[in-house]
Amino acid sequence: MVRIDLLAGAALALALSAGPAWAQDLQTPPVAPPPPPVEGMSTDPDQVRFSAGSLEYDTDTDVVTALGDVRMFRTGDRLRADQVVWNRKTGKVVATGNIAITNPEGDIAYGDSIELTDSLKDGMVENMLVVLEQGGRMAARQGLRETDGTIELRDAAYSPCAVTNSDGCPKNPSWKITAVRITYRPDRQRIYYRGGKFHLFGLPAIPLPSFSHPIGPGSESGLLSPIFRYSQVNGLQVATPYYFRLAPNRGLTLTPHVFTSVLPMLQADYSMLDEHGALRVTAYGTRSRRSDDLNALANTPTEQAFRGYLDSVGRYQFTPEWSLSESVRLSTDKTFLRRYDISRDDRLRSTARLEHIDRDSYFAVTGWYVQTLRANDKQGFQPVALPEIDYRRRIADVAGGVVQLQANSLALSRSSGQDTQRAFISAQWDLRRITRWGQLVTLTGYARGDAYNTQDTLATSVVSYRGIEGFQTRGIAAAAVDVKWPFVGDFLGGTQRLTPEVQIVASPQLANLVVPNEDSRAIDLDDTNLFALNRFAGYDRFEDTSRVTYGVEWALSLPGISLRTQIGQSYRLSTRMTILPNGTGLAERFSDYVGRTELRIRDFVSITHRYRLDKDGLAVRRNEIDATVGSRKSYVVVGYLRLNRNIMPSIEDLQDREEARVAGRIQFKRFWSAFGSAVVDLTDRNEDPLSLSDGFDPLRTRLGVQYEDDCIRLGLTWRRDFVTNGDARAGNSFLLTLALTNLGR
Repeated sequence: MVRIDLLAGAALALALSAGPAWAQDLQTPPVAPPPPPVEGMSTDPDQVRFSAGSLEYDTDTDVVTALGDVRMFRTGDRLRADQVVWNRKTGKVVATGNIAITNPEGDIAYGDSIELTDSLKDGMVENMLVVLEQGGRMAARQGLRETDGTIELRDAAYSPCAVTNSDGCPKNPSWKITAVRITYRPDRQRIYYRGGKFHLFGLPAIPLPSFSHPIGPGSESGLLSPIFRYSQVNGLQVATPYYFRLAPNRGLTLTPHVFTSVLPMLQADYSMLDEHGALRVTAYGTRSRRSDDLNALANTPTEQAFRGYLDSVGRYQFTPEWSLSESVRLSTDKTFLRRYDISRDDRLRSTARLEHIDRDSYFAVTGWYVQTLRANDKQGFQPVALPEIDYRRRIADVAGGVVQLQANSLALSRSSGQDTQRAFISAQWDLRRITRWGQLVTLTGYARGDAYNTQDTLATSVVSYRGIEGFQTRGIAAAAVDVKWPFVGDFLGGTQRLTPEVQIVASPQLANLVVPNEDSRAIDLDDTNLFALNRFAGYDRFEDTSRVTYGVEWALSLPGISLRTQIGQSYRLSTRMTILPNGTGLAERFSDYVGRTELRIRDFVSITHRYRLDKDGLAVRRNEIDATVGSRKSYVVVGYLRLNRNIMPSIEDLQDREEARVAGRIQFKRFWSAFGSAVVDLTDRNEDPLSLSDGFDPLRTRLGVQYEDDCIRLGLTWRRDFVTNGDARAGNSFLLTLALTNLGR
């Protein structure tokens, strides 16, 4: 082995950022890239170090020939070839045979032969293949590397797709772009095309204009993946997003939506991220006919008007303690979001919150606004909260326990409804101890003072929600003791735990009905509030009874399997009347039975069952099942809910219903999958006298098929909506999705 160091004024950058290969052959040749030198890379930029099996020097022609596994190294550049010939008179350097080159960025280039100048910085490559470190590869009949690292490829092809299958055998890429000329600019991390054609799955090529796209993780301005959709309401839709890179941390995407049946719509998406926080704003705007009557028939007259939607989410962290967050959702009318398939929400909530959080305290000033999109709701009855102020402080080691103080105020106003102002101060003391027998005992004391002021109470239709007009006060006090006694033991090769729990709560009779009920309307006994101090959800109502609650939880843990079940009931000790309405499970002295069962089998099965059984005949008043079975590739999700509580129709927030949901995906080949979902309304008039359902009314169904591999996602989805809401008509829609790696991302 002959080894020599050459002090040449240049680089082995040879074709490093470029490289060689076989004309438009994207397969990686069986040539290993050169490893780093054993003695390490030289730090001298003018020194080229190489080794070879033999070295010949012709004194007559002044030609140096290195033969046999030639390896050349310069700083971060490495070359391997079968032969390197250097003509010192002409300055011509030629490397041939099984060439592989690696540059400092990690790109690997292959080729049959490379012809360089004696600067070793530029030259011509025959049958070039460039494998980029950031993903993707380019192949060409001929390539030229310029001194600045730019690579010009002629009769070339590019693809980011895998060129071998799971067994390592060669395969054609899912898609590629061929072009008369491809230019790779490593300084810009961008590829440019002239005379290009797009090839997908071997189908006939699609001509492309001159264009460019980035590679790697960065973002650049340019077109994104188009959207194709068809619906019976809007006709054929084509959307072509264009992304503007305003700064490394800011971007704007403008998306014109063109329809065959209605006027175009413009969508704008702005996003920003800096050291203080993030902001995202989405806006839609168009002009079309609309009907605000969601119960209108198909031939109902409509009016031409501007229509749009604004959606903004932001959060800013000024210090570790202080933050500001906002969420704005506003629509011009009730049907715009459904008409253009943006969202199916029936209420839009806008909020803004300033928060201070430290170890022992919390402070927030919040404002919020609700826009209703429901058919029978009037916007004038929706509240505006401005402001809500909440302060909480935790004080440790008070009589052996922890005290939490809270001060809260809220102002609700409505343009056509009841206005309410509320303020309260509360204190809660909790003491937790574990006895020598293993019981967990919790003692709780709670006291609160409320002040309310309300106007226009007659605008509220439900009498129990109104309160008494004017200024009212209320005092609240409660005491509780809770005891848990877990028993742990072995069972079936695993561990089981049985935990009985008993709770006693005492509270005097309160003046609940003299104050309005704004936030405690949807009361329903379930497993989550069975042992709560107050089983109303909000602050406006407090359960003013003395009661004992008892239940038991059993948990089993086996290798790969976990099972947990809970059941309980409460008994009201006092005989006075309760404010809890019939059907909530709490109206009588003995409550209904409530429970929950959860089953987990590794990551394959997840089942949750929640229920409420009538205390007298064990009739099922609530039955809720959520189940997921399968893996990430193939799975099915099933949901079922039935509320059969016999609630009075006048209690608008507690209507009974029955609904089933199912969704799933099946991967039937390595890259192919089919998916679908359906939502069915099973409610009939026996459950809800106001329901128009016949007991089996599909609301939405969806079916689709998708192909997804390492560089492409292609899908077709069919969906049918069965419900008409104003000008958002029932009907079929189709969506074609196409996403390509490095293109339109």
